[in-house]
Amino acid sequence: MPTSLTRVVGFRATHRFWLPDWPAERNHSTFGPLTEPHEHRYTCRVTVGGGLDPRTGMLVDLGLLDRILEEEILTPFEGRDLNRDVLAFAHGAPLPTCEALARYLFARLTPRIPKGARLERVAVEEDPTLSGECTGLE
Repeated sequence: MPTSLTRVVGFRATHRFWLPDWPAERNHSTFGPLTEPHEHRYTCRVTVGGGLDPRTGMLVDLGLLDRILEEEILTPFEGRDLNRDVLAFAHGAPLPTCEALARYLFARLTPRIPKGARLERVAVEEDPTLSGECTGLE
């Protein structure tokens, strides 16, 4: 029977919406106050699925999953400026939206998930009213 496990981690980071190939007035009219750097306390939910180990009753070694999330999410993002410090979002391609972050993290986490489990979903919440999810890559 299908089983899943979700681990929630949080980090704070700064970002802004600014496309360098657009004139300033277009950036301001499109993104408004989001053109200024601002900080969020992000919540990231990572869901893995698969079969349970019959001996331990676990889907994945939680200590290993925590180390992967530390290395792929917490260390690279905590206290960072996403536009400046994360190469994938430098120069506004793509903008560091919550949905773009979810897709980026899904791609980073997928090869790290232990054999026998699979990454099902990465959700990144910017605040209680806005989140983005990725459930696979095309």
